[in-house]
Amino acid sequence: MGCGASTEAPPAASGPGSANAYNTPSRPGAEDVAEIQKSSAIERELDRARQQEEGKVKLLLLGAGESGKSTIFKQMRILHGAPRDEDDLRMYGVVIRSNVIVAMRKLCTHLRNLGLEEQLAEEPAAEAVDGVSNMAPKEAYVELIAYLVDNTATEPPPATANCESAKDWVGHSPRAGLAANNDAKQFLQHVHAIRSLWQSKTMKEVWAKRAAVNVIDGHKEYLNDIMRVAAPSFKPTTQDILLARVRTTQVVMERYRIDGIDFEMYDVGGQRSERRKWIDCFDHVDAVIFVAALSEYDQTLAEAKRTNRMVEALELFRSVCNNRAFANTSIMLFLNKKDIFAEKILYSDIAAQKPFYDYAGPPKDFDHGVLYFIQKFKDMLIDDEFNDSFIHVTCATDTNNMEFVLDSTRTIIMTDNLRRSGFLGSD
Repeated sequence: MGCGASTEAPPAASGPGSANAYNTPSRPGAEDVAEIQKSSAIERELDRARQQEEGKVKLLLLGAGESGKSTIFKQMRILHGAPRDEDDLRMYGVVIRSNVIVAMRKLCTHLRNLGLEEQLAEEPAAEAVDGVSNMAPKEAYVELIAYLVDNTATEPPPATANCESAKDWVGHSPRAGLAANNDAKQFLQHVHAIRSLWQSKTMKEVWAKRAAVNVIDGHKEYLNDIMRVAAPSFKPTTQDILLARVRTTQVVMERYRIDGIDFEMYDVGGQRSERRKWIDCFDHVDAVIFVAALSEYDQTLAEAKRTNRMVEALELFRSVCNNRAFANTSIMLFLNKKDIFAEKILYSDIAAQKPFYDYAGPPKDFDHGVLYFIQKFKDMLIDDEFNDSFIHVTCATDTNNMEFVLDSTRTIIMTDNLRRSGFLGSD
């Protein structure tokens, strides 16, 4: 076998019915048309998604643990998101009752460590409230120590009118977790002891020294209104939810559409063990809101008892501001918990704290104290271009305050993004 010589092909026939593969292009079939349309639709969808992605604003909440990041996150939902459903409310009901138990464990332990048990024994029971007699403070303390702290009780817990979850609106919430549900059950069992001890003069003295055991300041509101929290009809209010403490252990994101612009806000855990997860959120961030609690200048970290919380916040702020990932990102500083700071400086001197011995302002002065800490945060920056309009002194549990602050922040972020994009002249 071999290759024969090529011969000239006869001319193709022309005329009706003839087909010339060389001269007449083939028309696409129905399947080809459908494939082209599908491809075009995918390209249009990708283009639309790309434009939407480029048009959205990504906000990242950063800061140390318990600084108020999650409260600000909740405020955004109150102001711009959907209302909470009953499943949410029940979960927060369990969390709130658990928060009270956690606070009382710490306060009872602190009372014992301060050596105030004999002082407590001298106090009589407070007057009856709403027809319900109060226990003697020492009797209430002994009950709480046995059942909540030392776990030495040998008798079943005292029965209460609200122990049957079938009659209680909050009941049990799987979303809150096993520990919180167990605490909430104990709350109902010991609510009268908690109220009696909380009303004592000795406990007020312990509360004033709560910084040593890191009790959440806002949970005082639950303790002051404890019978409402214990009522079978209890349904958490917006303010209750803002004060509730749930540790953030994963990255949480919610979307909002505000004035025609899409916003994505990310909340992350602030404890040291959670910060390794932050890096996953660093891409394409338009603004960072760094939250630090003004009131924590005399407290230490829960995870590192020798480290002052404000010192930790300052070092963390330095790390964030000087991170290359945020070189072209707006960074806002929220100095939070101004209400607690104003209360605390009346009895806890800033200069008495070893890291802040250089405070030279007058004691018990709110404005001088705030300006001192603002300067401390500015000192963490490599450059001095941190605009004062990017600093806000806030109370995250005050919705009116946060509405103003978040609206101002949104305007600043949009303006700064336009300036960085070259649409506005730089200063």
